[in-house]
Amino acid sequence: MTVSDGQTTDYDAVIVGAGFAGMYMLKRLRDDLGLNVRVFERGDGVGGTWYWNRYPGARCDVESLFYSYSFSPELQQEWQWTERYPTQPEILRYANHVADRFGLRPDIAFSTSIDSARYDEAQDRWTVYTDDGLVTTAQYLITAVGCLSASRVPDFEGMETFGGPTYHTGRWPHEEVDFTGRRVAVIGTGSSGIQSIPVIAAQAAHVTVFQRTPNFSVPAVNGPLSGAEIEQTKANYEQLRQAARISPTGTNPAAPIGSALELPEDVRTREMKERWDYGGAGFMSAFIDTGVNAEANEVVAEFVRDRIREVVERPDIADLLVPRDHPIGTKRICVDTDYYATYNRDNVTLVSVRETPIERITERGVVVAGELYEVDDIVYATGFDAMTGPLNAIDIRGVDGVALREKWVAGPRTYLGIASAGFPNLFMITAPGSPSVLSNMMVSIEQHVDWITDHIAYARDHGVTRTDADPTAEENWGDHVNEVANMTLYPRAASWYMGANIPGKPRVFMPYIGGVGAYRQMCDQVAADGYRGFTLKTSNDVRPSRQSASQAPVPAES
Repeated sequence: MTVSDGQTTDYDAVIVGAGFAGMYMLKRLRDDLGLNVRVFERGDGVGGTWYWNRYPGARCDVESLFYSYSFSPELQQEWQWTERYPTQPEILRYANHVADRFGLRPDIAFSTSIDSARYDEAQDRWTVYTDDGLVTTAQYLITAVGCLSASRVPDFEGMETFGGPTYHTGRWPHEEVDFTGRRVAVIGTGSSGIQSIPVIAAQAAHVTVFQRTPNFSVPAVNGPLSGAEIEQTKANYEQLRQAARISPTGTNPAAPIGSALELPEDVRTREMKERWDYGGAGFMSAFIDTGVNAEANEVVAEFVRDRIREVVERPDIADLLVPRDHPIGTKRICVDTDYYATYNRDNVTLVSVRETPIERITERGVVVAGELYEVDDIVYATGFDAMTGPLNAIDIRGVDGVALREKWVAGPRTYLGIASAGFPNLFMITAPGSPSVLSNMMVSIEQHVDWITDHIAYARDHGVTRTDADPTAEENWGDHVNEVANMTLYPRAASWYMGANIPGKPRVFMPYIGGVGAYRQMCDQVAADGYRGFTLKTSNDVRPSRQSASQAPVPAES
């Protein structure tokens, strides 16, 4: 590291974000490749998503024993999870343990945001500008900003006039919020709303939920982990982790039992009931055709609708909570604890704003269809500008000064969800075009970090100073991502996968739905072919990688 009088600091790599992706990326580059690395993190601590999302009831929907790193056998044996589904505080404790155990903090600049980054074509380096005025250069710029880190608050008329406290689930205060005796409005019934509403309702005097779109949710059936369960999992971690890496979702659910359309009704009903009672998102993997056949999907959707009607005592409220506008699973399936039962409480009111949207917010509350709902606090559970939002928030400019957000104005374009043509030496962890949000993020993070590390090691060993995705390879990959998505029911939903929750955002299915295992095989083959689809420049010339750059990866047969 060198520091000049102008406070320009030079590194081998700069990483944006100190969540699970940024921490592991730092460890691999620093400890395994010996690179000089700096991480910039806008929060004052590690944890990323789990640093910011502190709302009541915040909990992961992947089981704790598998929502954890696998790179260190010692780490996974020593850490003790307490519940089947970990709470935000427990996940944050784990993140801090990792940072301390591997000595990561000295290489992280906390409370520092990156405003912009420029690629210097003459030097094959990035210049990074932070909000504290520091100018940093690095050969590699790696974004670990997370897929759900750009909070979205709708622009309701009169928001600024409200006289009480307001909160966003993605930007919750670090100190405890006490709703005792308070009248609380919760706007939004996505994942954070579904998790927080039961907890807030148990404390508040009254909760008014404003729902635009009902979502499918399955019970978590959460509880303490037994010593026997922990011991058995840890004894078989190696096999379980490997199975997750080659699975479609990076998890280990029970295998599908067949086609929902071909199985006898009693068999499929029994299977769904058993999975429902067991709890968790593994419910969605009961049948092979739920995600691709509308009739099969309706079998599963109607089963869940029946469960909602069984739990919710008032038929009119149950009718509002029953989703009908999208196939089940085409929006991220929610995992809850007592969500539907919460609407049986006397202190909970459900207001549908689908046909009659929120008109405005006043000093005293929320107005819908001319009626004022008076509240003391407003909780915005309105989600995120997913996947592209966190990257577009930074002014990243590549070759010829082109901004990434300008290139992506019609939708994100990447090669493998890792690189974007025209932005050399820029790697993006779990970006659009990769499985990311359709998977156990920990599995996808480790796969991306390991692949990027190997690519950088290859570049160093072969004298490569600049690596850039080939535009044709990028175009072919985008075609493949779209082709696979269009084979499923996912594009039928107005979901944040499609950018549909952000006015004006192009409707493009952003994640790769071909499966974690198949995706890993394609990435590995690209590497084995000398990083096919990348243009690699040495100190003396510019040369294409060994295989034709225009040839996109071909999925392995399942």
